[in-house]
Amino acid sequence: MQILILLSLVVSSLALLGFGTKQSVAVKGKLICDGKPAVGVKVKLYEKEACMFFVEPISNGTVKNHSMLPLFFEVLDVKMAEGTTDRNGEFLLSGYKTEISTIDPKVNIYHKCNHKGLCYRKFGITIPDDYITKDKKPKKTYDIGVINLANKFTGETTDCIN
Repeated sequence: MQILILLSLVVSSLALLGFGTKQSVAVKGKLICDGKPAVGVKVKLYEKEACMFFVEPISNGTVKNHSMLPLFFEVLDVKMAEGTTDRNGEFLLSGYKTEISTIDPKVNIYHKCNHKGLCYRKFGITIPDDYITKDKKPKKTYDIGVINLANKFTGETTDCIN
């Protein structure tokens, strides 16, 4: 188990030092609210980063054995790009990240279409691996199409800090 932890730390450190492959992605779409362009909607491109944290088991103040136990697993989002929709409700974002493994890109949309609260409605769309380019500049753009923000979306949440 300690070898697994060490390997995980080494791989993470290598990516921080610039080792790995530059990978990029681009996404575009048009957002509407009840048939009208959704102007000024915040859109962010993220890479989902998975992290597992471990704890060493202790019994009566002494180490029970030399194995580590998983404490918790968390997905952290690393922002690659952000922008807002234009007067037509359209957006185009692209970004890149150096990563040893394949990136897991997604686009988050923060809006107030048919929402009167102080916070924003938020939902995310995962970008398929087919649209990841192994270079700093994306060769293909994932088109999410036209999305009516008046609809409810799977996994939709409310976000006050975005």
